[in-house]
Amino acid sequence: MNMTIALAGNPNCGKTTLFNELTGSKQHVGNWPGVTVDKKEGVYRKNKEVMILDLPGTYSLSPYSAEEIVARDAIVKDRPDVVINIVDGTSVERNLYLSLQIMETGIPMVIALNMMDEVEARGDKIDCEELSELLGMPVIPVVARSGRGLQTLMEAAIAVAEEHRKPKPSEWFDNELKSTIIEIAECLGDGDLDERLWKAIKLLENDDVVAKSIEEAKADSVRKLIEVANKSMGGDVEATIADDRYQYIGKLIKQCVRKAQREHVETRSDKIDKILTNRILALPVFAAVMYVMFACTFSENFLFVEGLQSPGKWLEGMVGDLWGLFADSVSGAVEGMGASEWAVGLVTSCLDGVGSVVGFLPLVLVLFLLLSFLEDSGYMARVAFVMDRIFRHFGLSGRSFIPMLMGFGCSVPALMASRTLESDKDRKITMMITPFMSCGAKLPIYAMFAATLFTDSNQTMIVFSIYMLGIVVAIFGALILNKFAFKSDVSHFIMELPQYRVPTAKSVMIHAWEKVKGFAMKAGTVIFASTVLIWFLSNFNFSGMCDMEESLLASIGNGIKWIFAPLGWADWRASVGVVTGWIAKENIVATFGQLFGGVSDEMVEAVMAGEEALPAIGEVFNRVSAYSYMAFNLLCMPCFAAVGAIKREMGSWKWTLRAVGFQMATAYVVALLINIVGNLLF
Repeated sequence: MNMTIALAGNPNCGKTTLFNELTGSKQHVGNWPGVTVDKKEGVYRKNKEVMILDLPGTYSLSPYSAEEIVARDAIVKDRPDVVINIVDGTSVERNLYLSLQIMETGIPMVIALNMMDEVEARGDKIDCEELSELLGMPVIPVVARSGRGLQTLMEAAIAVAEEHRKPKPSEWFDNELKSTIIEIAECLGDGDLDERLWKAIKLLENDDVVAKSIEEAKADSVRKLIEVANKSMGGDVEATIADDRYQYIGKLIKQCVRKAQREHVETRSDKIDKILTNRILALPVFAAVMYVMFACTFSENFLFVEGLQSPGKWLEGMVGDLWGLFADSVSGAVEGMGASEWAVGLVTSCLDGVGSVVGFLPLVLVLFLLLSFLEDSGYMARVAFVMDRIFRHFGLSGRSFIPMLMGFGCSVPALMASRTLESDKDRKITMMITPFMSCGAKLPIYAMFAATLFTDSNQTMIVFSIYMLGIVVAIFGALILNKFAFKSDVSHFIMELPQYRVPTAKSVMIHAWEKVKGFAMKAGTVIFASTVLIWFLSNFNFSGMCDMEESLLASIGNGIKWIFAPLGWADWRASVGVVTGWIAKENIVATFGQLFGGVSDEMVEAVMAGEEALPAIGEVFNRVSAYSYMAFNLLCMPCFAAVGAIKREMGSWKWTLRAVGFQMATAYVVALLINIVGNLLF
């Protein structure tokens, strides 16, 4: 028995949480709309023959954005065996609109009434048995976060699929509208009646996609029926259909939902929002939250206590010591085996390169634990709402900030999240500026320079300022693109603000672990392969083994260093770092780890002692040029994986090259200004 079950529902109703519980997968779960932007597949952990699809959130099957089209097509075109419609029990009336639309398709369905713990906490009651009887399908109360009711839900879904139980798609419309729906369905010819009835409803709702699929011979008849219906309904059939659905939902709510008698009181979320979304306080609070997050990650004097290391710095020191012991033992073992000098050099160099990245993994872990907490709590949704006031002046809506926020994790899913935007202009601009966000792969670059060239008291501020620089440049980049490359109205911003929730430790840990695991996998594959390649290129030329200054890598670096000389770093090693960073941004640290001999404790001690001649990296960079280098790598072309995502989402190489060209030009201009102004000031 092979069976496909689709999970559908409004944004932020708990689909991905339910999917993770049923399949054991570890999809990103966030307490904000738009987390899932593509359908995900998984196998039900208790029955390997049952495939489960996690669909993007959508409010209706009349899609406006690319992600909603994915959800609509997965239901209507792919026709799963059964749909589990996740309904937020705290907002039943709004959520049931999508339920009726799915029922209209004639596909077997089960309703999962989620967040019942919150319903019970409010003192409300929902008669699931009565609602099930009225809708003609099982309605199962569940709590996806704790797993409550999921066994019963899956048993009901499998039973419904096996029975092929189909709802009646037009029973909630008034008699006049129902007869028109049936007439149009008859005009559409033979085939599945449920599908024809659904198409008839969509035609009355002015669905262009369905209209294009009608045979020309039948189009005139359908058009006449729609004209007659429009006249009889006062010229707005679409509104009449929506009104009929809501009237039917109103009857269901009246019979099945009992709200607790209580005076209107401010909820906890309302009270918190008075501060976090306040017109004056919102942005300073956001900046303060971000600063505290970076202090927890980087500060050597945490909470302004002299010598008290932040969790990130403490873990970094511990992992660095462990890696040092491991690297020394491996190098010693290789040398003890009587290996040749070049072999020992290769092993030592690779350990330095990979170790340069591994050493920063604790910082990545702490940062993403904190980011995951903010996302799951519901705060990040408020940030998008607050940023709408700013973004609107630059030609974008606040919804564009959602992909940008996801860009703090990784540019690839962030670029995919641009599908949530309805406007093609907004999608393109957002994809062009999202790589300006400091993804996790860029963090080791900042940490390397901060530890090497800046004092403890300045490290947190330096990293914080680079993150803020990405946001500021992205906003002004959007203004430039909106003024000169695109000219259209700003799209409307409508977003549901979820209730604040205390994130579960499991959800936060899964999200952070996935990021760290991705870094570790890169260190063991892409970065390791890159370090081997860099070692050969930096130790050989066409004549054989040679000094680094005469190597192939030096020749490449010397050939392009003139491009970067105006930015403050004319050394060939710095130029090579930029190029290797396009494979993966962490590669810059691995490259420097080989070419400069690693970021050693002696370097940090030299900086703290205020010595003028900084060792290794300090020989090439001063603090201004280091900041210029960080800014350039923040804003320039992202890694090849992200460029591939831009191509996939843009749909053409022309727009992809335009995006990359815009990013490279922006990076160069900003780095140039930093170098010029920085040297004038300092």
